[in-house]
Amino acid sequence: MKHLPRYLPPGTFLAEITQRCLLGFHLLRPSKRLNLLVAGVVARALEKYPVEVIGLAVPSNHYHLIATGTSQEDLSKFMNFVAGNIAREAGKLHGWEGKLWEGRYDCTPITDEEEIQVKRLKYLLSQGCKEGLVSSPTLWPGVHCAKALMNGTGIPGVWVHRTALYKARLRKKGREKIRPIDFEEDLLLKFSPLPCWAHLAPEDYQQRIRDLVREIEEETAARHREAGTSPLGRRAVLKKDPHYRPKALKTSPAPRVHAATREARKRFMDALRIFLKAYRAASARLRGGEPLAEFPGGCFPPHGPFVPFGDSLHPG
Repeated sequence: MKHLPRYLPPGTFLAEITQRCLLGFHLLRPSKRLNLLVAGVVARALEKYPVEVIGLAVPSNHYHLIATGTSQEDLSKFMNFVAGNIAREAGKLHGWEGKLWEGRYDCTPITDEEEIQVKRLKYLLSQGCKEGLVSSPTLWPGVHCAKALMNGTGIPGVWVHRTALYKARLRKKGREKIRPIDFEEDLLLKFSPLPCWAHLAPEDYQQRIRDLVREIEEETAARHREAGTSPLGRRAVLKKDPHYRPKALKTSPAPRVHAATREARKRFMDALRIFLKAYRAASARLRGGEPLAEFPGGCFPPHGPFVPFGDSLHPG
């Protein structure tokens, strides 16, 4: 299946990212150990790459993440690290062989409008509630940023130094015991403020998050009253087999951009069309045998390195 090249506007950007487990398997089903490992992977990635995470929620078969940065190359490296290491740790934990993800992650830019930024953060916070699993974001038993954002804290995690552990096992002599716990590092996953609210004092930002959570709780309760239902509950979520595969998945294509107004959407779509036109023209020249085809800034050319804005690629 062909994919459009990803496009993020030059300068500081905000993006919503989603990635789903293969065929909807519940391989991210919450557990104390998996929660620590997932939070540790993301915390480690934040140490390695100049990306900031605004929010993170991990339901049982996918995850939602809102991040900000200044380079699509940095975001790509960050996401490759996160997706690869979560897949490795979840696979080891659940005895899963083969690929874990359905495909590449979806990355949708969010404009700088306050209305849409808040709306997308509220959508992320509603994970677990909108599916009818829990009555409040704070009750989701897996990795969820709601409590951390409300209290100005982080999420504890564990990073396993797998390479060092592997090398230590290779050097093992006789009955010398290798303890995996000796190769674990405690980390804290910290979140950055939503750009449109970055000017707020910490206590004011936390109150805004509490207000959003309260709205989600009220809307969830109203929805269940109207339907005559009740949330599935934490206990039932935790009992689900990680190898469980739902019979049907509710999915929809990711939009090109999250925008609050028609004008903002049009500005982005105009820029996207110019970018795609230049990218396709360069691809055609490259396929035609032109070795110095120049690609637009902010993209990954076929089989070539990232092209920063203001630069061009000269594949040889």
